[in-house]
Amino acid sequence: CDACGSAARSLGSGSAAAAAPCGAGAGGGSDEENKMAAGKASEAEEDFPTLTAQERDTLAGIDSSLFGFQKLHEDGARNKALLIKAVRCYDSLILKAEGKVEPELFCQLGHFNLLLEDYPKALSAYQRYYSLQTDYWKNAAFLYGLGMVYFHYNAFQWAIKAFQEVLYIDPGFSRAKEIHLRLGLMCKVNTDYESSLKHFQLALIDSNPCTLSKAESKSLPFLKGSILCYKRYRAAKEAYEALLQTEDLPARVKATTLQQLGWMHHTVEQLGDRATRDSFAIQCLQKSLESDPKSGQSWYFLGRCYSSIGKVQDAFVSYRQSIDKSEASADTWCSIGVLYQQQNQPMDALQAYICAVQLDHSHAAAWMDLGTLYESCNQPHDAIKCYINATRSKGCTNIAALTHRIKCLHFSQKSYISLFQMRQNSGHVRPSLPNGPTPHPLPSPNLHRLPQRPLLNGPLGVPPSAPSRSSSSSNNNSNSSSSNQTDGDVPYVQTAEGGERALPQTCTKPQDTTPCPALHQNNSQVAHSTDASSTSSSPLQPNSTNNNTVNSNHLPTSPTPSSSSSSATSSSTITATKDATKPNISHKNGDEVMKSPLASNHVQTEMEKTSSENSETTVTLSADNPRLSALLAASKDDTENSTNSQEVNKKVNNIHPGIKPSTPQAHSSTASSPISAMSTATPSPKSTEQTGAPSPANSNTPAVNGKGGMSEDSQSPSKPDPPVVPGLKTTPPHAHTSNSSSSVSIYPSSTDVLKACRNLGKNGLSNSSILLDKCPPPRLPPAPSPALPKDKLNPPTPSIYLENKRDAFFPPLHQFCTNPSNPVTVIRGLAGALKLDLGLFSTKTLVEANPEHMVEVWTQLSQPADENWDQTGTKKLWRCESGRGHTTIAKYAQYQAASFQESLREENEKKALKEPSDAEPASADSVARKRRGPLKYIKFGTNIDVSDEKKWKQQLQELSKLPAFARVVSAGNLLSHVGHTILGMNTVQLYMKVPGSRIPGHQEHNNFCAVNINIGPGDCEWFAVPEPYWGVMSNFCEKNNINFLMGSWWPNLEDLYEADVPVYRFIQRPGDLVWLNTGTVHWVQAIGWCNNIAWNVGPLTAHQYKLAVERYEWNKLQSVKSMVPMVHLSWNMARNIKVSDHKLYEMIKYCLLRTLKQCQWVKETLATAGKETVLRPRSRDERAHYCSICEVEVFNLLFVRRELLSKAPPVVHCQDCARKGSSALDDFVVLEQYRMDDLMHIYDHFTLAPPLHSSSS
Repeated sequence: CDACGSAARSLGSGSAAAAAPCGAGAGGGSDEENKMAAGKASEAEEDFPTLTAQERDTLAGIDSSLFGFQKLHEDGARNKALLIKAVRCYDSLILKAEGKVEPELFCQLGHFNLLLEDYPKALSAYQRYYSLQTDYWKNAAFLYGLGMVYFHYNAFQWAIKAFQEVLYIDPGFSRAKEIHLRLGLMCKVNTDYESSLKHFQLALIDSNPCTLSKAESKSLPFLKGSILCYKRYRAAKEAYEALLQTEDLPARVKATTLQQLGWMHHTVEQLGDRATRDSFAIQCLQKSLESDPKSGQSWYFLGRCYSSIGKVQDAFVSYRQSIDKSEASADTWCSIGVLYQQQNQPMDALQAYICAVQLDHSHAAAWMDLGTLYESCNQPHDAIKCYINATRSKGCTNIAALTHRIKCLHFSQKSYISLFQMRQNSGHVRPSLPNGPTPHPLPSPNLHRLPQRPLLNGPLGVPPSAPSRSSSSSNNNSNSSSSNQTDGDVPYVQTAEGGERALPQTCTKPQDTTPCPALHQNNSQVAHSTDASSTSSSPLQPNSTNNNTVNSNHLPTSPTPSSSSSSATSSSTITATKDATKPNISHKNGDEVMKSPLASNHVQTEMEKTSSENSETTVTLSADNPRLSALLAASKDDTENSTNSQEVNKKVNNIHPGIKPSTPQAHSSTASSPISAMSTATPSPKSTEQTGAPSPANSNTPAVNGKGGMSEDSQSPSKPDPPVVPGLKTTPPHAHTSNSSSSVSIYPSSTDVLKACRNLGKNGLSNSSILLDKCPPPRLPPAPSPALPKDKLNPPTPSIYLENKRDAFFPPLHQFCTNPSNPVTVIRGLAGALKLDLGLFSTKTLVEANPEHMVEVWTQLSQPADENWDQTGTKKLWRCESGRGHTTIAKYAQYQAASFQESLREENEKKALKEPSDAEPASADSVARKRRGPLKYIKFGTNIDVSDEKKWKQQLQELSKLPAFARVVSAGNLLSHVGHTILGMNTVQLYMKVPGSRIPGHQEHNNFCAVNINIGPGDCEWFAVPEPYWGVMSNFCEKNNINFLMGSWWPNLEDLYEADVPVYRFIQRPGDLVWLNTGTVHWVQAIGWCNNIAWNVGPLTAHQYKLAVERYEWNKLQSVKSMVPMVHLSWNMARNIKVSDHKLYEMIKYCLLRTLKQCQWVKETLATAGKETVLRPRSRDERAHYCSICEVEVFNLLFVRRELLSKAPPVVHCQDCARKGSSALDDFVVLEQYRMDDLMHIYDHFTLAPPLHSSSS
């Protein structure tokens, strides 16, 4: 950085001056005094070394981007000596100046220490720079260096934030490849596989140099394949096979690739029949061992493959090789136990299982196998202990079956005991396995004493005790074929002197759950399989190590993976982090924990407030069920659904009947948006009038449900005495006051803009961000302050009941819905008031119209609406995964009808079997489990495209009856000005549901509003959180290791209650329209069988545009594609509409200014390089363009590879991605879609229109 270079230059003179006064004042003294002065000067010079001019010039060009490229330990001895000298010099100057130096000096000191790999000092220096420099975010080298330090310490949460900000402020950063590689690794560790894959792909296309060797670089396609194998198996197979065709592939990479390919074939059924897959898997693993014979993991996988096809001897030899070649593995010992058990050698199996659970006490498969072994030997008490230990393990996937088995064993212990006594009396008692405590520990044999023919020579020894490690490959079931061959009788092992062999005793009282199918007792089918997606052979996952205290620093905790996530990292092809002592991060006094430089927000703004509280109305609100006309006729459904609805209402309504309405004020939004800055800034001199939202003066405003207590609008559960838990840790925002670095006013003519842009170079124009140059990257907003009291966390949902068509078209209805203080509004009775024919969207009509139309199907667990459990039904989660598939409308309609018939049948059976209960009262936990019952899977038909006017003409025409503000297409809808379809946003989507169908938590794309109409006949239950709390929701997702934008999550209401997050909860009945306001976080579950239709709407307001732009920028920071091309939309708005709202006009005008500057700068850069653009005007209905690599919007200037020029639509690159692939752009043609004169004309003619005196809907 240039500022750091000036700091280095000033340092030389400053240090020299520090030594000068020592001899200056001795001119008139004696010789002795002169000698003493000279001695002091030499001592001072030694204490404060000086830098020569040449050294200062050299240091001026050094920053963090050289990390990994400066060969300090090989041939850079001179550079290393210079850096050491510079660090001493800087430290001396800081000491002498008592820390009162320029911030840039600390930044440079951080760079030097980073290059010297002195991470604690580098972190300390970077933190000082962060605390002193208000606009630190402009310094990409600082953010990169800080990210490298965090990455070294496995502080992935902060490393990801730092690296994202580097790419945001400078997408063309010289070390972008290094960043994408590390982001890919960290996202993989965090199980965010989609993001990980994207970053690895971005690293692959980058032709810039990298710190990886040429051999290591060839492993990047392996990383891509290893990510693909988590969900897209065939794509992963193709990636692995393509990698194996690479010339001069390093042996380690080849071995690991073959290992992954072989194991994937063994475990993934989609890749062919079992025999073919196993044969191919064995071939791959054998080839892998040829390349790396010392791989214990490959030997283990090979043993598993041999075991599955019945080659017991080969399997045992492979397991023995695995133990010889690597550390003792719980997986290997468990598999050895299975082999012994198959060969009817229970004592040998017992020893092997004990070895496994000693190495990993949470090894669920070993505990289950051991329990099965005890059960087969008529020892139910010991089997119960083992099963309980299995259920305690995090990796246990069949807790329900185990719990049922435990209950069965408890009930049948008496019969076991009587049977044992009968055998004892007859003298035919089978020898039991050792159990109970022992006074002596198990012996610790030498693992290399394994016999050459293990099945002929008795049991294996027990390994020495090892730290408890979680196995990453023990939790999926695979069938191991039992073999009928035996190698002779083997005597049972003798007990050790002084006692019996002991089984670890960690049993607790067994849990009581709803009975499930009994555990399969066939010993040849033991659950100890390794999942391809979680194998410990993944060679590129960073290690997680504990933090040690060094120099009284304190490192903040971060969501790092457990050490078990990658047991083979020591043999990695690429090491993600370097082993080093991990310091802690703290203030100097050690009392207060230092907050991360990236944890803070920067600007707080208040959202606009509009009020219609004084409005009067003739329209009445009703808490009763709305009277609807033109609804679907439902025969048997009506009674069933009305019963269900009453039960749900009873459950959710009578919790806080007396709560007064409370709408939290939106105190903050994405604080670093320019729109936030502009909304509170002084108006431009050329335009001082501002138009706010008109206050309704008409006395016919529809009434609002402001008193609560409606049966329709329920509240989330709360507790009178909530448990005290630590709240979210938020960092107070740092208020930055900085002036714009641009000399261009916001209202100059286009000619002045282009003139001012010339010769600006790359200053503030390195990307096409809509944000102001002076604003930092967007940050999560903190929770609104002050926090709401607990009795305000269940606000009543704003609801309006319509009597007739006039009410629906009444202007204040539009104003009420779009008021930012109303996060969600339910318009009751809309279908009846407008006489909408909802039957056009009924399942019957849909099947008649287009039976073969495609339906996306999500497979989900059926659960209560206010809960989210794991597959076993024993643990509450935020993660809410759904399996994806496709079907047709006709087939889903059959499923929907069958589901309803099945429900009726089950209900009748329950009524028939219902008897008076005289049993003793059950506990609260058992009641909850009984209510929840065994979780079953349901199918949810979603994202059904209803945009084709030829197929769905009647349906789309019916929706034209809606008021203009809620229509799919209208002049006042921003999305109608995009110029092309965005499926599901400016087109209608249909949802076909059965009870329990879930739409997980999310905000609408780019924070646009949404309209949702329930077709019926069943109801839906909604949960909504106001937009200002989306930062809190994002933090919860991060805490639960879920991607807020791309992940699937279902909030825990108790967590939200404890964090003081208000939740709106209500029932949507057939014919009700739900209006979701800008940015509202929401999640929905179907209560009955119903269909819904939905689309997005963009009100023409400054608030909507502001939040859309903020999300556009946040998506860019998070490397997520924005579904709404905001730049393209802004130019279309400037071309097509007149804007009278001053704030909205100012924001759109600035977007035009910004992109005009960007286009001019890119054209001049191309002209300087001798690269000409080719004019290719946009065609009608042509979609906006996104970069095919990084998915950012590309406006006007499209970079297309020469060989793909004829392809339609063109495969577009942004400038940064194009230069990464070809620095001189030799392989690219630049297409220009608009002449600069045309853009200048649009810009100049977009002016502020006179304010409207009346508003319309």
